Amino acid sequence: MAYKAIIAGASGLIGSNLLTMLLQHPEYDEVLVLTRRQLPVEHKKLIQAVIDFNDLDRYSNLINGHVLFCALGTTQKQTPDRIQYRQIDHDYPVKLAQLAAKNGVNEYHLISAIGANSASSNYYLKTKGDAELDVKAAGVKSTYIYQPSFLEGDRDEPRLGEKIANVVFAVLNPLLIGGLKKYKSIKAETVARAMLNQSLTNDNGVFVYTTEKIKQLA
Repeated sequence: MAYKAIIAGASGLIGSNLLTMLLQHPEYDEVLVLTRRQLPVEHKKLIQAVIDFNDLDRYSNLINGHVLFCALGTTQKQTPDRIQYRQIDHDYPVKLAQLAAKNGVNEYHLISAIGANSASSNYYLKTKGDAELDVKAAGVKSTYIYQPSFLEGDRDEPRLGEKIANVVFAVLNPLLIGGLKKYKSIKAETVARAMLNQSLTNDNGVFVYTTEKIKQLA
């Protein structure tokens, strides 16, 4: 069966890996990327829609097919304004889930973060937790939420803090056992592979996966 996939956030660490995998996978014959600016990628399966995420209702007709993958996200350093930060990490993913449910998209896959909790005093984790709750409430038949810990991968703009974190996690990972396994670092490619694999299972319900489970699914 040939499927259509939609990706929001295809320029990011996980999204870019996922895009490459989808374009290579025989089960998908169309991949639509929702993006703020054209990506330097060309492929016979790929369609790029340059959109304004502040006006997603205007593009409702594009939100159809088998699955919508949402890998949108920012950091407090990149987006210090809290209103704009919440738009990217909460408002856009939730609106996309609502449009997906309205238009009969079978699956919605959301990248969240370990520790996401709407009751958290940490603004980042609270925003992620709020997004999870509201995405679940949107009512897509199959909703998958991924809560990875620190992401390993090659970024377009290497960050000193992340280079240091890579070194730290190389030491810490073997020490994180039992209930602490979910805090181990994970490759962005591994998360993307898990998302692709789960998109082909056709399970119904809401599923939340932390790092160790994501590694198993990949």
